[in-house]
Amino acid sequence: MTLDEVQTLMQELYGEADQARGIPSTVAWLCEELGELAQATRKGTREEQLHELGDVLAWLASLSNQLGLSLDEAVARYVDDPP
Repeated sequence: MTLDEVQTLMQELYGEADQARGIPSTVAWLCEELGELAQATRKGTREEQLHELGDVLAWLASLSNQLGLSLDEAVARYVDDPP
């Protein structure tokens, strides 16, 4: 699955709810999921780590959709001109 496909899936599954929630709340949820990923990285099992990685990616895709931005475009700089 490509990043664009992830964004499309999140839009289809949660687009209306995401728009109603708004960007500030989405950022807060993303930060919470990052914290859970950090904890799973330190103390979790492989399955817990995969679960939290998926949650972070889903919330990042949601935020990208709300901002009208493409994750594929965002990551392209790492291909074209890595920092």
